[in-house]
Amino acid sequence: MRVRTTAFIAIMVSALAVTTAGTAAADSGEYVALGDSAAAGPLILPPDLSSPGCLRSLADYPHVAAKSLGVPLDDVTCSGATTADMYAPQQTQAGAVPPQLDALDASTRTVTVTIGGNDVGLVGAATSCINLLPGINPDCVDRYTAGGHDQLAEKIAAFEPTWGALLDAIHAHAPNAAVFVAGYGTYLPPGGCWPIAPLTPRDADYIQGSIDKTNAALARQAAAHNARYVDIRTASIGHDVCKLPGVKWFESVVPTSVAAPMHPNADGMRGIGAAVAAAVRG
Repeated sequence: MRVRTTAFIAIMVSALAVTTAGTAAADSGEYVALGDSAAAGPLILPPDLSSPGCLRSLADYPHVAAKSLGVPLDDVTCSGATTADMYAPQQTQAGAVPPQLDALDASTRTVTVTIGGNDVGLVGAATSCINLLPGINPDCVDRYTAGGHDQLAEKIAAFEPTWGALLDAIHAHAPNAAVFVAGYGTYLPPGGCWPIAPLTPRDADYIQGSIDKTNAALARQAAAHNARYVDIRTASIGHDVCKLPGVKWFESVVPTSVAAPMHPNADGMRGIGAAVAAAVRG
């Protein structure tokens, strides 16, 4: 999912401060990680200085999973990525990065991918639903479902075949790899928790429901295109933004740890990485 310019500035400051971070392992072949900021872990320390424009962390879930599995990792996840950036260079604030599919070849044995949140506009929708004056300002769900059309649901349904096409492309680039699609998590509990997450109960349920629709589409496409879906939604129940630090896997609008707003934190990356590693082991 997308992060703003301020996040880029913040991570560059952090990068200068963390002199022991080093760069990501360049070993390609065994495990390649593809995806957006939900996989890359913007602002989580230590940063991956090999690709600063991607705001990628050396503690993101691919690194957690690779360490657990004991395999070399080529992590090309990049904050702000859309599915188009799998096929073409992605422009970041530190320059262009290669198409993520370029990291794959016949020697790749495992691929993980988390992508699509930016394509269907999940973060933008959540941001637009922030409501500091509930009861005075209208619920955003009424705007998104005006005229009997659920805008996000329709976007997700229209985009679903694109996920299938991407999985086919992954198999074409890495014909010997097992492919795992890691979904998005449970960011909000039923009814939300205004003002910690400043969405009204109806809007919180609408946003999480839209995330769940995205996950359902990812799961269907994984099943139809020879990939395995990793259910992060269920794994993260009880670890939503409303929980205390040390329990929550995701940050709200105002983070309580070094992580991007509305993204996984370090605890979340450890939990997601464990779920992904368990899925790879079978």
